[in-house]
Amino acid sequence: MKSNGVLAFAGALSMVSIVLVSACNKGNHAGTDRHLESGVASWYGHPYHGRRTASGEVYDMEAMTAAHRTLPFGTVIRVVNVSNSRQTEVRINDRGPFVKNRIVDLSHAGAQKLGFTGTASVTLEVVRFPKTRALDLFAVQVGVFQNRVEAEAARVALAGSHSDARLIAREGDQSWRLLVGMENSEQSAQDLAKRLNPEAGEVFVVRVDSEN
Repeated sequence: MKSNGVLAFAGALSMVSIVLVSACNKGNHAGTDRHLESGVASWYGHPYHGRRTASGEVYDMEAMTAAHRTLPFGTVIRVVNVSNSRQTEVRINDRGPFVKNRIVDLSHAGAQKLGFTGTASVTLEVVRFPKTRALDLFAVQVGVFQNRVEAEAARVALAGSHSDARLIAREGDQSWRLLVGMENSEQSAQDLAKRLNPEAGEVFVVRVDSEN
């Protein structure tokens, strides 16, 4: 879920690589679509234990939960550790990971179930979506800042070409996320990310939740 320090607001545009074997049908809210990914999983614990997640829940590192950038809150996923075939189910209640090439950030309990302590190569499959969820809206996250002044300077610099650039304060991790766009599909958000100025640095497509 967390970035180690400020994500640089400079450097070459770098897109996260996500392998989608079968993407979600964004118009179907019945929870019957199949969604598969493969990539790297990580986990998070202290100092985030006890803080609020992006969903508003208080984070419990010993609960079976996880962070994902685009799946709706309440989605239950099955994660399989490729190296040892161990698997577990977790519920999405947070956003992240905002680190290049990672696809899911598990709780400490989830990582223990899969038998890893740092990162692991995994496959991810949706077991079920929540029965109800908000409309599918996506944005491009171009930075995470621990300093409010730096965050505002980055927003102003981007606002010249993207008037909808906005900062989202996160109580849980005491940081500011810089988002651009309001797209009604994940693909259109990916297209927007590709059109961003190369100086935007690392970018991630994220689901727009109610607090965004």
